[in-house]
Amino acid sequence: MPNVLVLSPSQKRREQVVSLLQDEKLVVAHLSDASDLTASGNEDTHDIMLLDAIAVPAKLVLEVLSWCRDEKLPVLVVLDQNAMGTYDVAQGADDFVLEPLQSRELIARINQLLWRLKGKQGKDILRVGDLAIDQERYEVSVAGRSVVLTFKEYELLSLLASSPGRVFTRDILLSKVWGYDYFGGTRTVDVHVRRLRSKIEDARHTFIETIWNVGYRMKDLEE
Repeated sequence: MPNVLVLSPSQKRREQVVSLLQDEKLVVAHLSDASDLTASGNEDTHDIMLLDAIAVPAKLVLEVLSWCRDEKLPVLVVLDQNAMGTYDVAQGADDFVLEPLQSRELIARINQLLWRLKGKQGKDILRVGDLAIDQERYEVSVAGRSVVLTFKEYELLSLLASSPGRVFTRDILLSKVWGYDYFGGTRTVDVHVRRLRSKIEDARHTFIETIWNVGYRMKDLEE
C-alpha cells in the first residue's frame, strides 16, 4: 500500500491528514519542519509527499520541491482556494488538492498520481489501463468504479491480468483456477469469462480478447 509523507508545520492539519489517510489504511509518516527531511536521512521509503503549501512558507515550498525532484519523490501540494490565481505550475509539484480536504478526493488524487508516475511498479495492485486489481484487499475497479466479483471470477481475472498479451488456453485456465481434479469441462471457463466481461467491460473499456479455438488473453494496453 502507498507510503505517504506529510509535511506541514500545522499540527492541526497534520492530524487531519494523518487521520484521513490512516482511515483508508495508508501508511503515513509526518514532519513539521522541512529541515527534518535531510536530518532524518529519509530512512523510510516513501511513495509520495503531501506538502502543505498553505502553512509552509513560499520560499521553503520551493526548497522542498527541489529536494523532492532530486529524490524522485512525487509531490501533491495542498492549496488554499485563494491561492489558485497565483499558483505557478512551473514550481514542480506533480498535482494539487484544495482545502478543505475531502477524504475521497485526496485518496483518488494520491492513487491517480502514483499510477501516472509509477505505473505497474505498485507491488499490491495489478493494472491494465483503467482496470485495477488490489491483490491485498481483493478489490477490483474500472476507472474508479468498484466491481463486485465472485472469488472464481476474481481468480480468473487476476491470472489473465498477471500476463497481458499472453494467451491462456481453456485447459490451462481450468487447471489453474479450478484445479486439476475439477470434473467440469472447459465450458465452465467460457461461462465465467462471459460473466466477467459483463462486469468489467463497457462501450469504453474492453480488456479480454477471445482467441478462437484456443482460449483467452488480457489485452496489453501498453503496446
